Amino acid sequence: MFRLFSASKPSSLAQQLAAVGLFSTLSLRELKIVSALIHERQALAGEIVFDEGEEGQAIYIVFSGEIMICHQGKTESPIAMAGPGRIFGELALIDGGPRSAQARASTDCELGVMFRGDFDNLMESHATIAAKISFQLARHYAGIIRHLASGPAK
Repeated sequence: MFRLFSASKPSSLAQQLAAVGLFSTLSLRELKIVSALIHERQALAGEIVFDEGEEGQAIYIVFSGEIMICHQGKTESPIAMAGPGRIFGELALIDGGPRSAQARASTDCELGVMFRGDFDNLMESHATIAAKISFQLARHYAGIIRHLASGPAK
């Protein structure tokens, strides 16, 4: 039987994005739209992804490997570690101010990158998608604030 239209299959990148909390509420169609805005990048172990003090221009998604967030020269005491499915550098979508820390690949990594300009365009062209991402970003920050408010683990 000849089929003029076939069921849409998710792209590999759309599937990877679906596993990331920031994009978890998006439909397959919405994930495909967002995946067109994601730039894929590789980072080698030890490579600096961005430096403390640089202007924040993009949010990063870890697809494989691990990223260390630390202050410059203080790799022995990381602020945070980001592994597969995690995001980092997300303040760039909000304020574009200087980076508050350095991001360095602890291992070889595959990353997704969404530039602030692409997100701004998404807000204009697909406001519902941008609103869903923004809401998830707010939830992400609420979790961080709750964690910080609970104090150090005993």
